[in-house]
Amino acid sequence: MDDFTTEIIASGQDQSSPERRREPAEPGMSTPSQKSGLRGGFAAIRERAGIQDRLVERLLQQVIPTDNAHAADEPISPDNKSPALAQRPNFNLTTMSYNFRQFNARIGVVFKFQDDAVSLFSWQQPTHTLSFLAVYSFVCLDPYLLPALPMVLLVFSVLVPSFIARHPAPPKGTLSSEQNIGYSPSGPPLAPAATVRPAKELSKDFFKNMQYLQNGMGDFSHGHDKIVELLVPVTNFSNEAPSSTVFLFLFAGGVFMTIAAHIIPWRLIFLYGGWALATMAHPRVKALLHAKHQQHLQPREEKAKTWLDHWITDDVILDSAPEAREVEIFELQRMSNAGEWEPWVFSPSPYDPLSQSRITSERPRGSRFFEDVMAPNGWEWSEKKWALDLWSREWVEERIITGVEVETEGERWVYDMYDEPEDRTGVVDPLEKGGGGGGGSGRLKATPQPSWEEGEDGSGRRGEWRRRRWVRLVKRSAAPLTVS
Repeated sequence: MDDFTTEIIASGQDQSSPERRREPAEPGMSTPSQKSGLRGGFAAIRERAGIQDRLVERLLQQVIPTDNAHAADEPISPDNKSPALAQRPNFNLTTMSYNFRQFNARIGVVFKFQDDAVSLFSWQQPTHTLSFLAVYSFVCLDPYLLPALPMVLLVFSVLVPSFIARHPAPPKGTLSSEQNIGYSPSGPPLAPAATVRPAKELSKDFFKNMQYLQNGMGDFSHGHDKIVELLVPVTNFSNEAPSSTVFLFLFAGGVFMTIAAHIIPWRLIFLYGGWALATMAHPRVKALLHAKHQQHLQPREEKAKTWLDHWITDDVILDSAPEAREVEIFELQRMSNAGEWEPWVFSPSPYDPLSQSRITSERPRGSRFFEDVMAPNGWEWSEKKWALDLWSREWVEERIITGVEVETEGERWVYDMYDEPEDRTGVVDPLEKGGGGGGGSGRLKATPQPSWEEGEDGSGRRGEWRRRRWVRLVKRSAAPLTVS
């Protein structure tokens, strides 16, 4: 325990010492020595509970950061994704202190089981370990005995000891023991029933449980950090070569187990494996294995690790080309009052006559200059320059853009068509010359056309906007390594 625990206990003892109780009281008030009976007992209980509260609160104050101490009693709203938390009480220091005391007073049975398990597998009593291995062998050889095992354990570890506690053997020095009368379960019970009681607060068992909790939390933290240190670097693809190797082995092992799991002798594997682990836990065998490991295996570990690293380097290929995509940007220009085209913006949308932003009279969004156009998040430029899309007709057809004139030669501008007084909704039906009979005279033939027309620069009247498409390749960018 820490120093502040000793101070609190000492202060509690000072408050309840006889010298303090014999201090003279103020006039008109009864002295503590005059308190007797039930009232004095209640006062002692309240004083003892106050010491316990102060002790646990001091413990919790060491855990809660100082800068967040003001928020300890503030309610914490539960997550909307967990409706069950809405029925649970919010964090409160008083409730935390009370629940910790109740938990610590009742956790002793778990630590008793832990001590028994350590004693069993460390061969402190070889007869107990051998008996456990015998039962384990029967279960491995005949797994159908496994459902009966919990019932047998309840009978021999709970019911039989409880019955013996109520019907104990005659103690030494009694008439039955002098007459060599053995244990007899007949007759009325001779002792009260054994019950599990929580440890009294501030008792020896209470602080022993706190010691177990303290050491258990430390062991869990060390084990957690060790697992993270060993497993996370080879499974989170921070280094893709070993992670890819682990993925390959696990995938191959999973495929093999799905095919051959039914022919593997699992009973013998669990039988020999359990005996091997229990035997390795014996102190003499453990010391022998440690010496053999340092003598034979440790010098070869570095060689095996070097061989595995070379195998990963030679056989795991990670230099494949990154994913590449094509991005586009539209150069928009607008007709000025002087009748000249002036650069306007580089926009991700073509801002065609029937687009949503055009109908709602919104200004086109984008970058003013070419240099300000950035690659998408998670991507980087794969080419140095933008390339003009010479197939303007294709991207117009793909987007089903209407009311425009496509320039198939020259700079590949796509113009808005001039709005005539009669609204034709942007559909153009030009007449196409067609050859025919009748003395070689040409005749006009109406043919269906798309809702845009092809033209050359300077032909006809055009609308207010024009645009052309630029493309550029991007590739996946590697995420920067974060050091935690």
